[in-house]
Amino acid sequence: MTWTRLVRAELRKLTTTKMPLAFLAVLVAISATTGSAVVWGKDFDGTKTFISTAADQRSLMAFAANAMVIAGLFGAIAVAREYGHGTVIPTFLSSPHRHRAVLAQLVAVGLGGAVLGLVGAGLTVAAVAAGLPTTEFGFMVSVAGVARVIAAAAFAGAVGAVMGAGIGAVVRNTGGAVTAAVLVLIIVPPLVVQLVSDASAWVPSPLATAASGVDPAAAGVESQAGPLAAVVALAAWAIVPATVGLLCVQRRDVV
Repeated sequence: MTWTRLVRAELRKLTTTKMPLAFLAVLVAISATTGSAVVWGKDFDGTKTFISTAADQRSLMAFAANAMVIAGLFGAIAVAREYGHGTVIPTFLSSPHRHRAVLAQLVAVGLGGAVLGLVGAGLTVAAVAAGLPTTEFGFMVSVAGVARVIAAAAFAGAVGAVMGAGIGAVVRNTGGAVTAAVLVLIIVPPLVVQLVSDASAWVPSPLATAASGVDPAAAGVESQAGPLAAVVALAAWAIVPATVGLLCVQRRDVV
């Protein structure tokens, strides 16, 4: 089977189930919550200073960190369930060179994660813009700023999905893959920061925030990685588990 057909087949697997709809519902719920916060949320002193500047609004709209987590779960489920349902067997039969099949799967899942990040960021920006007229503040983020927020979310979504796919290929059990993805993306990073304070800028969430161009003060951090360094570091977070997953698939039985 040609490379193009492999990728198309993997994309078809992703788009012919109800899983994308479930994740779309999550994105809608998150954006609705953000919009509600703009309309009804207040600081402790009763004001709305959390949306009073362009930096604050950009921080509120930055969806990249959420995109990475959501897409990470998406990738882990998408890959691990193939082993649970046995659908990975005909995939490897049609493409005996397993690395090609795995790479096609990573590309398809990465594209799916990018779409999730793109849609999630777009919905969040729209929710904030829709809620601001109910306040005393207007929409202050520039077009370039909005574009960067959306682009960072799409990239972070692709990164998270590929990372989750690598984890799913290693674990091969849906529940275990989801648990491992949650550990890697949510639970372990804060523990690492507690042990190594210098690592605070290099775990997924701060990296995604830095890629979105959010000001450190608005993000509540003392320092963050530069934009290019953040993108490279985020890519590394995806490449490592994806490579491990590829090696595992190459060296073990399919089932």
